Amino acid sequence: MIVPLEKRVLEQTCRQAKEWQDQRLTQDTPLLLSVNLSARQFRHPSLCKAISDILQSTGFEAGTLILEITETVMMEGDERRTDQLWKLKTLGIKLAVDDFGTGYSSLSYLSRFPVDYLKIDRPFVGDLDKKPEARKLVSGILDLPSLLRLRVIAEGIEIA
Repeated sequence: MIVPLEKRVLEQTCRQAKEWQDQRLTQDTPLLLSVNLSARQFRHPSLCKAISDILQSTGFEAGTLILEITETVMMEGDERRTDQLWKLKTLGIKLAVDDFGTGYSSLSYLSRFPVDYLKIDRPFVGDLDKKPEARKLVSGILDLPSLLRLRVIAEGIEIA
């Protein structure tokens, strides 16, 4: 049931975000929508078509949708997963590596896969004010995306 449920959630979320986009008085900065994909949803063969259909039916712009995929799922690494990422990218969707630093942390995939964002996991960010080594680690992680022209999201930074 997870695949149809997640499809429904994505559809409702895109529909609501589109309404919010339409109500905005200024379009200087687009309203972005970030959605986690489960491993099962990401592996589903009709994922790209389903997302394309959702974008079409809701009118939500692909370039303002960020799909978050855990690095563990990305590193399963078979050809179909890589193709799936590239198909999503050709739709104009942005891709984020969720919970970066908690799974495989293989840096080679950052240049192989078409990702736009790295999301630093909350435990790293939560220790910034308590542990000097956490600051060093996060600082090092932040250097990497700038070299690869990726954007960074720090989970929990609002309370760190």
